[in-house]
Amino acid sequence: MPHFVMDCSASVLEYHDEEFIIEQIHLVANSTDLFDEGDIKVRMNPFKKYSVANKREDFIHVFAHIMQGRTTEQKASLSKQVVNKLVVLFPEIPNIAMNISDFEKATYCNRAML
Repeated sequence: MPHFVMDCSASVLEYHDEEFIIEQIHLVANSTDLFDEGDIKVRMNPFKKYSVANKREDFIHVFAHIMQGRTTEQKASLSKQVVNKLVVLFPEIPNIAMNISDFEKATYCNRAML
């Protein structure tokens, strides 16, 4: 954890390849000093079929799932930095957004915790 999952229109990959995009999101997340670098996980889901406001407009939306404990200001800054990087990388994509959800520490479990 944290997990950054990027949903996007498949045509986004015409501008940059998946590995480069994943690396860029990782670099931004790491630059915030909110996470240990080895804990950052980034994935992509390119979609061939989608609708944005009942139109076929390209989009990028990053869903971040992070452990609770960061301030609202830290989370807002993280979102702004990721979106800013994506806007720079994809100036022609009209819909770029991000939201952050907190994991509850008390209910989180992974294999190493068993």
